[in-house]
Amino acid sequence: MPTITIPIEDFVFVVCTLVGGGLLLVTVLVDDILGGIFDALHLSFDIGGVSLMPLLLAFVSMFGVGGLMATQVFDVHGGQAALVGTGFGAVGFGLTYVLFQALRRSEGENPFSTSDLIGRDALVAVSIPAGRFGSVYVKAEGQTHEFTATSGEDIPNGSLVRVTGVAGTGVVVERIRSS
Repeated sequence: MPTITIPIEDFVFVVCTLVGGGLLLVTVLVDDILGGIFDALHLSFDIGGVSLMPLLLAFVSMFGVGGLMATQVFDVHGGQAALVGTGFGAVGFGLTYVLFQALRRSEGENPFSTSDLIGRDALVAVSIPAGRFGSVYVKAEGQTHEFTATSGEDIPNGSLVRVTGVAGTGVVVERIRSS
């Protein structure tokens, strides 16, 4: 029975391609989860707003692709194949950096939270009995939003109020007194 021999350099390049590419795919798919874990553990490190992990995995994967191309297509072996792989790895690193920067720039801003409404004026939509709930209209982010509201005093609908705090997903308001 004939034995098949695979040169060690080809084996290393194939492993780099498969492991680097596979882990890069996993990183892209679950980056938010892994990024949150690393951020919580204070282990995150980035370059220009791009996490280091996808950059390194792209380098390893493209190193393998370039090395295989050197040995199989160009019939170059040893150190020269490693240099070709390093060149491919650098190009993969650069392309990944550019793509992740573009993706980062295309992300939208974080939505506002109810705590961002503190200090804003609002209009009572449904009257607010003292210590109970009604609702108010608040302008935020270019739109009018309706929030559940409570107050320590009775406030009739149509009154102008100011948001003074947050209560769960609703707001705490007080009537604006005319001077």
